Amino acid sequence: MVPRIPQQVPDRRRFLAKLLKWMTTVTLAGLAFPLLRFTGFTVKPQPRYIKVNKDLAVGGSHTDHDFILFLLEDGPVAVSRRCTHLGCRVNYRQESDIIECPCHQSRFTPEGKVVAGPAQKDLSTYPVRVLLDENGMTSGYEVTV
Repeated sequence: MVPRIPQQVPDRRRFLAKLLKWMTTVTLAGLAFPLLRFTGFTVKPQPRYIKVNKDLAVGGSHTDHDFILFLLEDGPVAVSRRCTHLGCRVNYRQESDIIECPCHQSRFTPEGKVVAGPAQKDLSTYPVRVLLDENGMTSGYEVTV
């Protein structure tokens, strides 16, 4: 009589085939993640709406943590406080009507345009919405950051 071989061989093959499929899937997913990051796939953050409950006079300014709000003849303008050179926080010099970076002395106009310094790009600007009270008078501003 010929001894019977147990039926473990097909089970082992099925197990190894499933293991190979899972390992291939995990490897492809592991390679796809850096590839997606390399191509620049990012989820954009939700915009923040910051209210400035202050009525500015023409030529006036308001400094916040993330932006500087100016009221010019053309209307309100909010510029970023992050320098385009190395990311330092810029400050507004009211006496000279200039925005200056304390790190490397890049200078910008109140509209955010580069005047001097190592910075090559203008400051980012943010949309501003004028808030009106029930009489139609300006009661503040809303900056979308």
